[in-house]
Amino acid sequence: MSDRIRGVLAPVLTPFNKHYEPDTKSFINHCRWLVDSKAGLAIFGTNSEAASLSVTERLNLTDAILEAGIPANKLMPGTGACSITDAIALTSHAVKNGASGTLMLPPFYFKGVSDHGLFNYYSEIIERVANDKLRIYLYHIPQVSGVPITLNLIEMLRKKYPNIVVGAKDSSGDWSNTEAMITNFGKDGFDVFPGSESFLLKALKIGGAGCISATANMNPAGINAIYEGWNQEQGEALQSYADVIRKIFQALPMIPAMKRYVAEVTGNQEWRVVRPPLTEIDQATVTKLLSDLSDAKFSMPNYPK
Repeated sequence: MSDRIRGVLAPVLTPFNKHYEPDTKSFINHCRWLVDSKAGLAIFGTNSEAASLSVTERLNLTDAILEAGIPANKLMPGTGACSITDAIALTSHAVKNGASGTLMLPPFYFKGVSDHGLFNYYSEIIERVANDKLRIYLYHIPQVSGVPITLNLIEMLRKKYPNIVVGAKDSSGDWSNTEAMITNFGKDGFDVFPGSESFLLKALKIGGAGCISATANMNPAGINAIYEGWNQEQGEALQSYADVIRKIFQALPMIPAMKRYVAEVTGNQEWRVVRPPLTEIDQATVTKLLSDLSDAKFSMPNYPK
């Protein structure tokens, strides 16, 4: 399992210009800074506003960062979609370009679907992509998708595709569920990433693979320090400080708050732009955000201007 992507991954923010078009240069700069800060790139996750991006936009942005020299083995693109054909196009592109894995939401429009139906969805994609290098990480975020990835579904998929369905991101916020994923499947080569660094230390202690967290966009080095030092004397202190930063952003609408902070760091006010239906945070909220982060002595060192 040593070739698998592990550690800290960021669901990479997608910068837009004032016309809501992806800002490729800023995207490349952000990805490069994250990689330099020892984070992997879960491009096109929830905090990437992925559901607001077209298939073509995702493919073009992926091509752009690869052409800019971002290592393909740092990538875990989000390739789940309600449409099987969209998911196949995104997944095939990721695998052919050498991504370490793909993070796949279940189809999220229809609710109350069965594990059997979800199994058929993933199975159809696997069979049609037809590439033995494919590595799928299931994305469990039921409070947003409305479609849970159950332990039973994981078992069904692992039984038929043990070398392809190799992990999960658990963004449920329910530690007992993350713990169950790790204890039930972790020893069998299934890599579980909690969706928040708040669970990172606990997860690593029982065999978790790392975390895929929104605030890895802001604090990649600090969160990576937990991953590298979790079993050392400073592990608890590193976790406590990362929790402080997480709570500041988590108390706000996270995507516009994170983007606004990058705008403040860079002076590039287009970083503030979020695609509708999301909206920017107001000035009073910005003032409090900046004050809280200053009190916490937080910064984004070496971020490109």
